[in-house]
Amino acid sequence: MALIVHKYGGTSMGSVERIKNVAKRVAKWHKAGHKLVVVPSAMSGETNRLLGMAREISAQPSPRELDMIASTGEQVSVGLLSIALHDLGLEAVSFAGWQVPIKTDNAYTKARISSIDDQRIMRELDAGRVVVVTGFQGVDTHGNITTLGRGGSDTSAVAVAAALKADECLIYTDVDGVYTTDPRVVEEARRLDSITFEEMLEMASLGSKVLQTRSVEFAGKYQVKTRVLSSLTDPMIELETEMNSGTLITFEEDETMEQAVISGIAFQRDEARIIVAGVPDKPGIAYQILGPVAEANIDVDMIIQNQSVEGKTDFTFTVGRGDYQRAMDILHNQVQGHVLAERVLGDPKVSKISVVGVGMRSHVGIASKMFRTLSEEGINIQMISTSEIKISVLIDEKYMELAVRALHKAFELDQA
Repeated sequence: MALIVHKYGGTSMGSVERIKNVAKRVAKWHKAGHKLVVVPSAMSGETNRLLGMAREISAQPSPRELDMIASTGEQVSVGLLSIALHDLGLEAVSFAGWQVPIKTDNAYTKARISSIDDQRIMRELDAGRVVVVTGFQGVDTHGNITTLGRGGSDTSAVAVAAALKADECLIYTDVDGVYTTDPRVVEEARRLDSITFEEMLEMASLGSKVLQTRSVEFAGKYQVKTRVLSSLTDPMIELETEMNSGTLITFEEDETMEQAVISGIAFQRDEARIIVAGVPDKPGIAYQILGPVAEANIDVDMIIQNQSVEGKTDFTFTVGRGDYQRAMDILHNQVQGHVLAERVLGDPKVSKISVVGVGMRSHVGIASKMFRTLSEEGINIQMISTSEIKISVLIDEKYMELAVRALHKAFELDQA
């Protein structure tokens, strides 16, 4: 008998009929003798609806109250799913994050999990019940409800699996696995049977929407066997078939990895570039620029500092488009008060394209092939960053889909 964690996304929970199908799938696994913990997201569109109402009332609502509001979507989901399981004759019990409890820090809307108490869940599992736990949320040390940021249910599910030492965590979504790139952009994109943890982490951090980055980090840190598969198939599909479907995230490179130089192409549409121009080239200048940005909980991605000319340099970096205006406001204040840069410039209409693959470790010429392909399409590269298994470039947003299609073809990702 295995202990399995199921996670279902908003589309999987998007209607009463789909919730009933989720219940049938969970019941199938439970009747096969497995202990089941289920972590559902809010119904599709519900979180946006709730937060939209808050922003109709106030342009700058309290983050604490936003978490109070946003957390209710998942609470509705766990209640409805538990009722659907009861209707199938299963004993099931639902818990909100604070009831487990799933403890977090107090960074409202972007909280991070600090610990999970497994005792209450294990008692219910040992009693033969299916346990349904809210994703996306937790509670801080002062008893305040917190949320983990968009996509946080993936993180909740993998973290619960880690805490319970589950045999596997199954992430059910509206797609049937991890693809070489987004099939909506490239029709020839292929589903991967497996992908290494390192590749999945890079793909998630670079824009692949299949899994949230933090969930992959948890999976890697705690060696949680994780599989991405579709919830939109027949819920009564044979269990063995379902267990071997989708994409498995592995922790070891298999024998085919030498052949697969590039595993996928990730992209992020919603990037923004900021240039702090004409700053003094002296020790500590990078901290003076980025320190206030980090204190505002704004993630910085690609960073370039130009060569010094007459004691001055330009400092360029990227942030998410949603944080662009806040970052610009902070930097204007910082420049006027301390750094004394000549100007702060910004471009909120850029995108990042990345090629990812563990095979890059043992193959040369990947960067030149990428740059040549973009050049042949007349696409200018604004910034470049690399790691051991990925190369990322920043380009004008209007060329993003063209770039993805060209690179997917150039690296022959459409071929099995």
